[in-house]
Amino acid sequence: MSAVATGEETAARAHARAVRRGRRGNGRIHAFLIVVSVVWLFPVLYSLYTSLRPYSDTAEHGYVSIARSFSLENYKNAWTQADLPHYYVNSAIVTIPAIVITLILASFVAFGISRYSWKLNLPLLMLFTAGNLLPQQVIITPLYRLFLEIPLPAFMSSSETLYDSFWGIIAIHVAFQLGFCVFVMSNYMKTIPIELTEAAMVDGASVWRQYWQIIMPLCRPPLAALATLEFTWIYNDFFWALVLMQSGDKRPITSALAGLQGQFFTNNNLIAAASLVAALPTLIVYFALQRQFIGGLTLGSTKG
Repeated sequence: MSAVATGEETAARAHARAVRRGRRGNGRIHAFLIVVSVVWLFPVLYSLYTSLRPYSDTAEHGYVSIARSFSLENYKNAWTQADLPHYYVNSAIVTIPAIVITLILASFVAFGISRYSWKLNLPLLMLFTAGNLLPQQVIITPLYRLFLEIPLPAFMSSSETLYDSFWGIIAIHVAFQLGFCVFVMSNYMKTIPIELTEAAMVDGASVWRQYWQIIMPLCRPPLAALATLEFTWIYNDFFWALVLMQSGDKRPITSALAGLQGQFFTNNNLIAAASLVAALPTLIVYFALQRQFIGGLTLGSTKG
């Protein structure tokens, strides 16, 4: 009996030590996450703090000081001076079609790669994936010259070529985002049992019906996750609109922020307010698709 009791006491002590180690480990993880969250949120919170301060307050006391007053005047001025509604429309014209076209084309390629076996299956996936490894800045000059040479019909754009047109910006976003979407979609479709499409083939379903009525309804989580990511990346882009678009009134909302900077004077309070207003659509999209976004990132992670 004493040996049994000693063994039970030893096991109990070992279990207690394991619990204490687990608690210390969880405590360190939580502390790390709190620190990272604070560091990540600090610029946003400081921008919010600055945007609510009148310029006269920061001019007198400095930006690193306690605010004497708060107001929404900077948001009102940013909305009118930067003409944010107009640039919201420009961003929507570029972002929404680019996302839709990218996801449709990516689902086509992913369906062919994941559901059928053929000689160019793996090379095709590698080709699309390798496109993500090419730095965008490397091809500025050839793309600029190419866009100047490709004509556009008059009914598609007031500009005569892809340069300085919404279609050109949409095309470049689709080209660069397609590889990542194909990679994610193909990996997810591979987790869907092949027996579903085989059964559909036995029942006489066409390839299009297999794609549209069987596979695509099961791909809603990854589509929602990709739509959220793509919206954030394309909406926040300023580089390609600056390089491939000449008319300032056609550029997306990110260029409106640059228009608030003067040559000899910059109101950082006004820019902080405009930046937060410009970021609202990305926050709305993320919170609206948050559940699907998280589900799209985790579904299939435990499957063999």
